[in-house]
Amino acid sequence: MRTKDLEGEEGGSRHRYLSFFVKNEQYGIDISHINEIIAMMKITHVPRTPPFVEGVVNLRGSIIPIVDIRVKFGIEKKEHDMNTAIIINEVSGVNIGFIVDRVEDVLTFSEKDLNEPPKFGSHIDTTFIKSVAEVGSDVILILDMEKIFEDDELTQIGSFEERKSNKTEKAGV
Repeated sequence: MRTKDLEGEEGGSRHRYLSFFVKNEQYGIDISHINEIIAMMKITHVPRTPPFVEGVVNLRGSIIPIVDIRVKFGIEKKEHDMNTAIIINEVSGVNIGFIVDRVEDVLTFSEKDLNEPPKFGSHIDTTFIKSVAEVGSDVILILDMEKIFEDDELTQIGSFEERKSNKTEKAGV
């Protein structure tokens, strides 16, 4: 993984984003909420969860819910390969792992490099797109990870960590 500084001479405050691919599209998320990036690992399926929840992993004693971002975005699933990664990101105080096809770079943009997201009318929700950045001929959609979920979805996902914490407290650990 490389780091690219795309800020010009002027530009105000700088923001750093991890870029990654899902299918053939490049996305970015603010690195300040990323805890780590891990290789694909065994995921335990949890019954009666939304289709985009792949399951949970035990990461050094913490139970982390794993979301398949392809399914969440309505893109067909694909077999995981050597490039598939899990980005552990904090969303509303909950650590959630996001399965992505491949992690690319850490990019630095100034405010002037970030454009307003496109508007597609009232029937298409794009509120999860925080901004759009251009790198050469490529367009990178900068995501607001809190807004890719409905409130009830985030509550349901967050309950995985609560259940783990409650069991730990009851066991006296």
